[in-house]
Amino acid sequence: MVITIVHELPGRMRLRATRREAAALSRGMAVGSSPGVFDVLFSPMAASLLVRYDPGVINRNDLLLTLDTVVTRGQTGQEGSQEGGGLLAIPDKSPPSETPPGMTEIMATLALQPFLPSGLNRVLAIKRAWPRLRRGLGNLWHRILDVNVLNAAAIAICIILRDFRSLTAITILLAIGESLEHWTKKRSAEDLADSLARHAIKARVRQGKQEKLVDATALRVGDMVVVRQGNFIPADGVVKQGEGMVDQSLMTGEAKFQEKRPGKAVFAGSVLEEGELLIQATEDGDKTVWRRTLLLLEDADQRKAGIQSQAERLAGRLAPFSLGLALLVFLITRDLRRTAAVLLVDYSCAIKLATPLAVLSAMRQATSLGAMVRGGRHLEDLAKADVFIFDKTGTLTMATPSVHDIVPCNGWTRHQALRLAACLEEHFPHPVAKAVVHQADIEGLEHEEHHLAAEYVTAHGVASCLEGHRILLGSRHFIEDDENIDISPLQSHTQRWEDLGQTIIYLTVGGKLVAGFALEDPPRPEAAQVISTLRGMGVRRVIILTGDLDGMAARSAEELGVTEWMAQALPDDKVNYIKSLKEAGHITVMVGDGLNDAAAIAEASVGCCMHKGADMARDIADIVLTSNNLMALPTLRALAAASLSRIRYNFAFIVGVNSILLAGALVGVSSPALGALLHNSATIAAAINAIRPYTLPQSLAPATGGK
Repeated sequence: MVITIVHELPGRMRLRATRREAAALSRGMAVGSSPGVFDVLFSPMAASLLVRYDPGVINRNDLLLTLDTVVTRGQTGQEGSQEGGGLLAIPDKSPPSETPPGMTEIMATLALQPFLPSGLNRVLAIKRAWPRLRRGLGNLWHRILDVNVLNAAAIAICIILRDFRSLTAITILLAIGESLEHWTKKRSAEDLADSLARHAIKARVRQGKQEKLVDATALRVGDMVVVRQGNFIPADGVVKQGEGMVDQSLMTGEAKFQEKRPGKAVFAGSVLEEGELLIQATEDGDKTVWRRTLLLLEDADQRKAGIQSQAERLAGRLAPFSLGLALLVFLITRDLRRTAAVLLVDYSCAIKLATPLAVLSAMRQATSLGAMVRGGRHLEDLAKADVFIFDKTGTLTMATPSVHDIVPCNGWTRHQALRLAACLEEHFPHPVAKAVVHQADIEGLEHEEHHLAAEYVTAHGVASCLEGHRILLGSRHFIEDDENIDISPLQSHTQRWEDLGQTIIYLTVGGKLVAGFALEDPPRPEAAQVISTLRGMGVRRVIILTGDLDGMAARSAEELGVTEWMAQALPDDKVNYIKSLKEAGHITVMVGDGLNDAAAIAEASVGCCMHKGADMARDIADIVLTSNNLMALPTLRALAAASLSRIRYNFAFIVGVNSILLAGALVGVSSPALGALLHNSATIAAAINAIRPYTLPQSLAPATGGK
């Protein structure tokens, strides 16, 4: 197996191998098993691994040696290799562990400690503490005063005072926190890898009279690809034979199905809903819009990976202060115990405990409010976001067409036309058919069958006979081009409908046009209220990005009270738009549901996916709405703001209490033991406050339903 270093900086190295090898290597390099390695980020889309390490603990050569050891272990220590072995032999299909790595060892340590000889306990305590002590000393050597230095100082003073119980407690607490963090990241990476595996597209290539199943990435320009009803289209190309209706909303965001016939272009990642097509590929399989979207996803996801948590920043601000104060006390008093009392009053310990608890409490409550949040950082950004960007189809709308307008002509009434159309369409499960039948039900029209059997003409419409007259209901291409029926009586109406981007079907009887139907995808009932509520919560700008035509986008924006929108936006257009907002200093939230939204969801400060969104969009999103109600979004923003407020309160409480304890230690009133007791009591109080349920405004309560 070959591992390539594609880029490196001090403390940061990106490696590339095959997807499975990179995934296996990420497991072999698990945080905690490799001292000095504090972050391992696996990108399944790029088959790469980003390793972030502490040069003060492990240098570049030692890291490469560790990588080599992991590779060797994977090649020689496992069975069942494929294609030559290597890290492919490391099991890839085993179910993910439900226990964070290292937790078994931690619990065993706590259970066995009372029964071990004191001398052995001391040796084990120092052994566990040594990597953290080395990390802190390394950072101090590089003039980096952070939480690692503070932890190392606390460890060092415990060793000097021979307080091995405190030493054990500190190291175990830090180990639990790191173990939980790594486990969460690892599970997220594995879930994403599984999702990508599910989306691997195969293609049927016609070679002579035979068809061969190949991976879509192996397609080349000129290949003839067969696509049948219900299958993904695996190639960007041109239809050479056949007709069909294609749902390309995943790629373009267009709400209505697109009719495809010879000469029409198609996109990889679209779905053939009806018919059968023979497509000639115009792009290699690894250069399609689908593949470019995946690359955009990987690029955006990696840029988001390095943002530091708020808890670390808050604790880090106090680290230089604590260390400087302890040093000053020692220089003035030469009293090691008084210095120890100052160091043992540790600000970061309480902050690092209370802050994650507050975040976890908010994340747990979010699930009952109709959302799943994949990390506390996303709550922080959601609370601070000043720009919300929405996809239209399936996000602000239900992605279910409804009849917007019916115009009869040639002596027919609206009810007559609707009754006949519903009578024809009730036999078919097509979304347009359901919309027509539903409209007849709304208007209380019974539609008993008086016509002969209805025939469905793929990608065109419906045909039947009534009292000797041929009845047709279908697209303009079907009625005007194929059947040569004049549709000019409705020209003024159809032009207006087309400008609005609405789907149009025509009803004819005996070769004469009798009615036109305009269908659209209406806004969600709560969409306008959601936008209004967000503005009331301090959101400065609300923007719609959609693949629909200008007329449809403008009309939807007007209905919802939105003044900014971009129409006919492709995936890279959405990404570039969000990039420009972020470069201007905005904190952005992107809300979408389709594959065409996935790259923008990954690029935004916070990516949010709808309840029934595409699997890819759900897997890359920071927040997934688990209820079918957009009101969960402002509810979640209120929860995020409440969690930040609680974190700040806990921070002020911890700083206040510990400052009083520090003052007592400085004047000699507080002994190390008393200081530790009071400090731990304050920490427990902050933790209890952190896990309390959040109280939210009653006006946001409706978001809790609708799962």
